[in-house]
Amino acid sequence: MSTIQLTLIGKPGCHLCDDAREAIHDVTAALPDASRVALEERSILDEPELFDRYADEIPVVLIDGRQHTYWRVDKERLSAALTERLA
Repeated sequence: MSTIQLTLIGKPGCHLCDDAREAIHDVTAALPDASRVALEERSILDEPELFDRYADEIPVVLIDGRQHTYWRVDKERLSAALTERLA
């Protein structure tokens, strides 16, 4: 069973990023096999290439390196995507 890499790209002090983090934690906590989901947080302030690519879209959520969503996290959509990958 492989691990799913979930990446939250944001920056400190971003209230939408805080909301996204909370939504991600709610979704992953409810998954039957949450231990297979690894969350990594990256800041656009620490990585110029992320700033150039995502500055106008944060927070951005990637699933296994592919963009899933930006600005707001839809819990049902994220849950469905992760559940499908866990199957």
